[in-house]
Amino acid sequence: MDLVSTTNTSLESPTSGSSITNNGSASGSGSGSGSGSLTPTSSRYENQKRRDWNTFCQYLRNHRPPLSLALCSGSHVLEFLNYLDQFGKTKVHNHPCPFFGIPNPPAPCPCPLRQAWGSLDALIGRLRAAYEENGGRPETNPFGSRCVRIYLRDVRDYQAKARGVSYEKKRKRPKPKVTAPTTDG
Repeated sequence: MDLVSTTNTSLESPTSGSSITNNGSASGSGSGSGSGSLTPTSSRYENQKRRDWNTFCQYLRNHRPPLSLALCSGSHVLEFLNYLDQFGKTKVHNHPCPFFGIPNPPAPCPCPLRQAWGSLDALIGRLRAAYEENGGRPETNPFGSRCVRIYLRDVRDYQAKARGVSYEKKRKRPKPKVTAPTTDG
C-alpha cells in the first residue's frame, strides 16, 4: 500500500482545506503548486479529495502512537471524525437544551458546533475513493467499514432530531402509466 509521500505542516481547519499548507511533493517539482503529478485541470472534487487524503495521512502521523495506513481501522476513522468536530460550524442542540428539536431557535445557546452530517458523508466518500486510489484494497477499506456507516447514520438521525427536521430518502416517483388508445371498430 502506498502511503502518500506528501507532507503537511499545518492542520488547522482540515475540512475547508484553506489553511492546510506546504503540500510539498517528494517528486521534486519546483513549481510550488503542490504535487507534480496533478494536471492543471484537476477538478474541484479531485483537489478536495487530495486535501482530505493528505489531512487524514497527517492525522495518522500525528496520532499517538503513529499509525500506518495498513493498520488503520474503522475505529481510527471514527476518532478522526470526532477530531474534526472541533472545526465544525453547525450548531447541534443537546437533549437538555430548550431548543432541542426546534428548527430556528429564537436565542443563542451553549450547545456545541459540530461537523454537519452532509459534510461528514461527503468526506467519507472522498476518503473511501482516495484510499483505493492510493493502493488500498476495497475489502480492507476502513472508510467503508460497518462502524463508519452506522456512525454516519446515527449522526444524521441525531442532527435531524436536534434540528426538528427529518431526512427522508427521496423516493422515485412512479412513472405514469400510459394506456394505449382504443379504437372502436
